[in-house]
Amino acid sequence: MKKLHLSLVTAAACLFATTVSADDAKPKRELKNNMMEVYNVLPGKANGITEAFTDGTFYGRLRMNSFMYDAENPAALDHKVLGVGGSMIYKTKSYEGFSMTAAGYFSTVPYTDLERSDAPDAKMGNDLFSRYNVLTTDDWTMAVLGQAYLQYDAGKTTVKLGDQIFESFLTKSNDTKMIPNTFTGLVIENNDLPQTKVRGAYFTAQKLRSHTTSHDVITVGTSEYATDPYDKYAGNDDSAVHKGLSYANFVAAGKDTSHDLIVADLQNKSIENLQVDVTYGSVPGVVSSLTGELNYNIALPGGFSLTPGIRHMQQFDNGGGEIGGSSLDGKNVKWSGSTPTYKNNGYKSANSLDSSLTMARLVLKQGALKAQIAYSAVADEADIVAPWRGFPTGGYTRAMAQYNWYANTKTTAAEVHYDFGKAKIVSGLYVMVRYAMQDFDEAKINLQSDSNILHIDVIEKFTPDLYAKFRLGMRDNDVDTQSYNEYRFELNYLF
Repeated sequence: MKKLHLSLVTAAACLFATTVSADDAKPKRELKNNMMEVYNVLPGKANGITEAFTDGTFYGRLRMNSFMYDAENPAALDHKVLGVGGSMIYKTKSYEGFSMTAAGYFSTVPYTDLERSDAPDAKMGNDLFSRYNVLTTDDWTMAVLGQAYLQYDAGKTTVKLGDQIFESFLTKSNDTKMIPNTFTGLVIENNDLPQTKVRGAYFTAQKLRSHTTSHDVITVGTSEYATDPYDKYAGNDDSAVHKGLSYANFVAAGKDTSHDLIVADLQNKSIENLQVDVTYGSVPGVVSSLTGELNYNIALPGGFSLTPGIRHMQQFDNGGGEIGGSSLDGKNVKWSGSTPTYKNNGYKSANSLDSSLTMARLVLKQGALKAQIAYSAVADEADIVAPWRGFPTGGYTRAMAQYNWYANTKTTAAEVHYDFGKAKIVSGLYVMVRYAMQDFDEAKINLQSDSNILHIDVIEKFTPDLYAKFRLGMRDNDVDTQSYNEYRFELNYLF
């Protein structure tokens, strides 16, 4: 594979490093600070089917992402990855309530110091390519139809059928690389009740960011597991996946290897200053959860506001514990034929997924400033199962690239956000600094040591269409060889 010098990243940064005055008019589409898309302009209604398809709206995006991973452990794989790509989304106009959306995504790696065999060990930047495709065909390029769905709108009800993005507590696009996380299925949303949004989703497949084809929502590997040494990267190979819920283990237990994901949520703002969120999620026959969240806004003098929030997630074992064990690493159970052998490995129960996660936070806001302190604690039972990019501690104590929902893990975090553009100091500049202290359970085998995380995001919106983002993550572990620094830089141009 052709390897270009990493100075391309520096050159690209310098090319766009001159701040341009932002246009007052809103563009067709904007990016949030987490790179989620916001559509300001949507196609209107058509007078006929032909007009619906010919007079739709295109949304283009060019992207560049670069990653550098620097580990304290001399034996670890330090690496650099540069990716370029983009997307083209087309939304038709609506005719008799019906419309369609199709989105194509592309990613390629013009430079990396990784070898082909290193692909599985890449800690950062591994969503710029498909590990399975690299290992099997040495292909570092992805081109996919990530979204393709039919939409029907009637009154305050919207129905979507097909491959789509679904942002919820459990499921997110997590669109911080090149290709978003998407799901195949049916979504229904209704807003008829005052101050209330109700949604239901039924998904039959998922396509993670580093895949070119869809796969099961939770099963690790496919039917080729017995003959394909790279098969574990063909199924759900998310970093937070439960490795014990593998194709081989489901077969050994005599269970179905194909699964569906059900998500239902409700958001209510009927009580002044109070937002209530409730989410139910289920992989039938495996695991389910019920999550409630309350956030109450309190106005303070001087334009300040204080919002205390609390979130509780209760996880229920529906059969997955017997199959994959209570630990996400899958090492609490070993199948020999159709017979399982369980080991506690520091867990109170080796074969139960019953567990819970509780979080609390205080958010202080005033103008361009946002400051937050938060705490999370996982029950000393099972690890939390959530491999759909909707990180359970997100918005509370999760820092970049960290997974702190293992059993008996406690995290304390503080963060400060400042919008220099909103403060009229530096146009388009936004900075976030987060510090998290993660306390893992040393009795649990294979968990990392306690760590402190410094996470910094710097975003510059040069124009309404051009964004640059720098991210720094520094992890200091009690065991020095687990510490590392990582650096990320990305450019986004919307058109």
